[in-house]
Amino acid sequence: MPIAFNPSVSAALPGPAWLVDLRREVVEGIGDVDPPSTDEEVWRYSRIGDLDLDRFQPLAIQAPLVKPFMDSGATDANAATVVLRNGWLEDSSISTEAAALGVTVGRIGDLGDGAAYFASVLSTPADLFGHLNRAFGPEPLAVVVPDGVRLDAPIVVRVHTDADSAALFPRLFVRCGVDTDVTVVEHHTSASEVVSMVSPVLEAQVEADARLRHALVQNLGTGLWNLAHQAFRVDQNATVETFVAGLGGCYARTRTDCRLVGRGAEARLTAAYYGEQDQTHDFRTFQEHAAPDTTSELLFKGALDGTSRSIYSGLIKVDPEAVRTRAYQTNRNIKLSADAWAHSVPNLEIETDDVVCSHASTVSPVDEEQLFYLESRGVPTTIAERLLVEGFFDDVISRAPTEAVGLALRATLVERLDRRLRNLRPEAAA
Repeated sequence: MPIAFNPSVSAALPGPAWLVDLRREVVEGIGDVDPPSTDEEVWRYSRIGDLDLDRFQPLAIQAPLVKPFMDSGATDANAATVVLRNGWLEDSSISTEAAALGVTVGRIGDLGDGAAYFASVLSTPADLFGHLNRAFGPEPLAVVVPDGVRLDAPIVVRVHTDADSAALFPRLFVRCGVDTDVTVVEHHTSASEVVSMVSPVLEAQVEADARLRHALVQNLGTGLWNLAHQAFRVDQNATVETFVAGLGGCYARTRTDCRLVGRGAEARLTAAYYGEQDQTHDFRTFQEHAAPDTTSELLFKGALDGTSRSIYSGLIKVDPEAVRTRAYQTNRNIKLSADAWAHSVPNLEIETDDVVCSHASTVSPVDEEQLFYLESRGVPTTIAERLLVEGFFDDVISRAPTEAVGLALRATLVERLDRRLRNLRPEAAA
């Protein structure tokens, strides 16, 4: 372990006694945690061997703000808006309506029952980065929605990085009480010039009859290593809809664990990603059916240009008691460049009968028949290709949890396709 990750940095971080004690315990045992390796299936095909942890150091105090990074006037329509900068709570606001309903948004250490929430969904870190998050995460954020509350507007969490050469560990806990309806949107951004590592963790508890829509819009700068972990626990007759837009970063990895632990629980997992230059987008998903009559549906789609890479590895696991499970897993990739590379590995592990499960994956260039159809009607090849790629993402964008997220994703995809078109046909810029 690099010398920068030392107990004195962890001990200097703020928080109540239970959080300080937890950090100390994790730091003391972190030397026994094996670093990730491509010899492990969960890291196979990744670029983890290129990560030099000696290059980064955790922060004992918040870095000074150099320049603003968001429009402060764009928060009025939200149920709540929170800003985490370099893992610290920078700002927060909550609507009068949400506050009156008892919604809580703030530091988990400020809650009387914060110790009960922390790591209640993800009891054991999945890897070294999970341990580092517990040891060096400064101010975990909690969103707690009481039973019966239904929010029409989203809770927006802006996670921003502007510290250079830093190892940063934001953490978010979301509790959706019984019979609630909640939308949480995370926007992960960074200053364009920084080179850092960010390892965020999300824990979400979706209790009986609740509905959570969660979006992670990742648009980090090209100097960022991003190693994210999401964990969802879904109780009886509850529903979770997850949505990831993977757009930025040098190496961007998102691991999603979704456990359906109550009868009738449902999950819908969606992701869209676009790779440029030498970016790598890495997705690992674990759909665990641990109760009867549960349903999960996964649809991940990506387009790859330049020398970019994508990895998708997913596992549907059906436990012995999870009879009448329905589980589906689909990953589609379009290669826009001969030098782009995609690897897709869907898996099933079924331990009971009376289930309906399927998985499918494709890696291919733009469909030649569709391309020929447009070309035969006078559409130039590059423009026809661009139209087909836009259409390829339509069903994914339609699953966005809010209109704003869908519009933002479409705008970014159009911008990148326009840039690609200009590179291929300079006259198209006219």
